[in-house]
Amino acid sequence: MTTTAAAATVDLLAEAGVRRFYTVPGESFLELIDEVVRRPELELISTRHESGAAFMAEAEGKLTGRPAVAMATRAVGATNLAIGVHTAHQDSTPMLVLLGQVETDHLGKEAFQEVDLPGFFAQLSTFGATVQRADRAADVVARALAMTTSGRPGPAVVAFPSDLLGQPGRPAGRRVPARPRPQPGPDEVAAAAGLLERAARPVVILGEGAQDGHEVLTALAERYGLGVYTAFRRQDTFPNTHQHYLGHLTLGTAPELLEPLRTADVVLVLGSRLDEVTTQTYALPAEGTRVVQVDTQPDTLGSVVPLELGVVADVRAFAAALVERAGPGEPAHDWSDAHARYLAFSDPGAPHDEATGGVHPADVMAALRRGFADDTVVTSDAGNFSVFGHRYWRFERPRTQLAPISGAMGYAVPAAIGAALAQRHSTVLALAGDGGFLMTGQELETAARYGVEPIVVVFQNLLYGTIAMHQARELRRTGGVDIGPVDLAGFARSLGAAARTVTDTGQLDDALAELRREAGPRVLVVRTDSDVLTPAARLSGLMGARA
Repeated sequence: MTTTAAAATVDLLAEAGVRRFYTVPGESFLELIDEVVRRPELELISTRHESGAAFMAEAEGKLTGRPAVAMATRAVGATNLAIGVHTAHQDSTPMLVLLGQVETDHLGKEAFQEVDLPGFFAQLSTFGATVQRADRAADVVARALAMTTSGRPGPAVVAFPSDLLGQPGRPAGRRVPARPRPQPGPDEVAAAAGLLERAARPVVILGEGAQDGHEVLTALAERYGLGVYTAFRRQDTFPNTHQHYLGHLTLGTAPELLEPLRTADVVLVLGSRLDEVTTQTYALPAEGTRVVQVDTQPDTLGSVVPLELGVVADVRAFAAALVERAGPGEPAHDWSDAHARYLAFSDPGAPHDEATGGVHPADVMAALRRGFADDTVVTSDAGNFSVFGHRYWRFERPRTQLAPISGAMGYAVPAAIGAALAQRHSTVLALAGDGGFLMTGQELETAARYGVEPIVVVFQNLLYGTIAMHQARELRRTGGVDIGPVDLAGFARSLGAAARTVTDTGQLDDALAELRREAGPRVLVVRTDSDVLTPAARLSGLMGARA
């Protein structure tokens, strides 16, 4: 059957279960746009900026485990996508990136808006190719799609010279399956079980590869008496109120929470690449600790710390094999004191210093804990305000946390929109600072246009707080970190959102209740104290400290 390269590509993706295509439309991939629009089972999401499109696609992939598509035109659009593609790469999120390119005859001549797109994205992607023949377009995309979920998941990039998309094409000749998840061998399971059974202080670190494993991971922790840590921004991989949970390995993790990891004799690492933040700047696991690392990607094993045992295997399958092998009864490892420390640490109602120039961020989190159930999907931006979110929100269910390991600002609002589109039945809550909100807050217009209803809470402290903190610590002065007193609620309303501004702690509960009765996207702007940088640091204290 005669078709076009664009039609064959979109047919392939629709058959594979892709449902949303996020984009800023461009003239170099018109036929792709048209083919998506023609299919009622697909949604073309036209966004206000390519970074928003990429963050939405990344959030959908992170939430569902299935790739969404981000599309852009040539160099100008593609480079705007890069922040979201980088996020997908660092966070091991499946994503398919389809890019328009200059005409075939113009390739290599630095034509208008030309750049070698697979080359540009080489360090940020699991696969990259430029389609050379219209009749092979669907085959190339089939391979790219498989690579998004093979081994370590991530973004795959395909560029289409604009003159090929309307040319005669053909359906993909053979679907390319994702590589099967490697299964653990009995000797590897026996070796790991032996180490855990003999350990006096065993702990486990759960990363992005441990998603969807609450049941088997809680059984694993109980059968071997493991204390449980979650990797940076992977708090939803284990129920936080479980008696074995010890805390989140985040920026500046409190020393009292780190003590069990510092003194562990065996550390089991499941699905984490042991990034810089998780390892507390590569200081943990401590030298001399016996480390067992399990991952589907061989290159990850031993890349950060020396290993006692490295296993290429599916994390949940490995955990299940360990549980099956374990003897009856729970080992005598008592984590009650350490878990109690975590619970006290994560209580936003605990006494704290008073805010003097606005609402204290801990009080915002206390109100959110009162107002939202534990099945809420929470998206978080980067910035000092996020420390309060990570500390005080307890994640009880899998795939309810969308936050970039990459630390990309501007993530929370588009991520919340992507999550709300992918799961329209879910309550979606976005946490953002005013800096990040002003980068991508215009995507509220996208939310209003497509009828989704995320709730965005903006911590407005008029400051790039993270940079101010570093400047104060290192230089004892700040520069370039001020943000103007923008009427963010008015801005949100102009984009089709309902909005409230809160300047006093006593207003929080009523304002949230009022917004939850509204339809469409909703924004709560909270004027927070700019002096309160983190639960443990004030700007005035850092500025006055002596080197």
